[in-house]
Amino acid sequence: MTPDGKWVRSDDDEWDIVSSVGYTALLVAGWRALHAVSAQPLVRDDFAKHFIAASADPYLTGQLANPGTSEGATVFPRLYGVQTRFFDEFFMSAAERGIRQVVIVAAGLDSRTYRLQWPSGTTVFEVDQPKVLEFKQRVLAEHGAEPAAHRVAVAADLRDDWSIPLRAAGLDPQRPTAWSVEGILPYLTGEAQDTLFTRIGDLSAAGSRLAIGALGSCLDEDRLAAMEKTYPGLNLSGDVKFSALTYSDAEKARPAAWLADHGWSVEPLRTNPELQAEYGSTPTEIDLQVDQIMHSEYISATR
Repeated sequence: MTPDGKWVRSDDDEWDIVSSVGYTALLVAGWRALHAVSAQPLVRDDFAKHFIAASADPYLTGQLANPGTSEGATVFPRLYGVQTRFFDEFFMSAAERGIRQVVIVAAGLDSRTYRLQWPSGTTVFEVDQPKVLEFKQRVLAEHGAEPAAHRVAVAADLRDDWSIPLRAAGLDPQRPTAWSVEGILPYLTGEAQDTLFTRIGDLSAAGSRLAIGALGSCLDEDRLAAMEKTYPGLNLSGDVKFSALTYSDAEKARPAAWLADHGWSVEPLRTNPELQAEYGSTPTEIDLQVDQIMHSEYISATR
């Protein structure tokens, strides 16, 4: 437990964008912003830099003012660029299948509602803690951003029955839905993860699509710190204490296996380096080493 309590978890904890799990959303936005200004970005999230500026977080503001160019410093922005593209392509593929109802679970500072080319008639529900949603909407409004689909913010805690406010906000469980669960599973207990998947299944009509993914399904911070001696600048996490925020529940179900056992047709799991290859890039040796430590997993499934 840290003295200031910033990285301490409890069963009923809450957060804004600069504390606890909320800060990880800001951190990832920082990596997306760094990737957007790299030489050959796989995706461009031009809204990400606005969130960093609005937060006035000194560490991330400094990173954006002076982006690192060393081999180590470019790793996490690049790997999160890969992850961002995976979910972007998942949603556009779902749209091509005629799905017009989308739910972004634990939406954080995800700006896909604003930057993707959604077909007419699409509704995107963004589910997250109220303070996180309020921050995002305020910053985007200040920059005159307009959503490219009908956006519905659903303030809810994933540890509660978030399906109730989601349905009250207009989700129709009789229509196919495209769901994303990006990066949130490590922050849930095994029981909470099972409940999350169960609720998604209960709200998913036949033909619904689900994408799950995280750069790190687990993380060995000591090994990552050791790598930084070889690759200076690798640690772009500031003082985030991931071990204090995540749950390494040995009994946690493997997402792909759980889905296959509960009515979903699951496509082969892919890792971040495998996705890089699909996108026409050759993973570097450091990318492969980081992935061995973090164990990335990306899953697509159909109901």
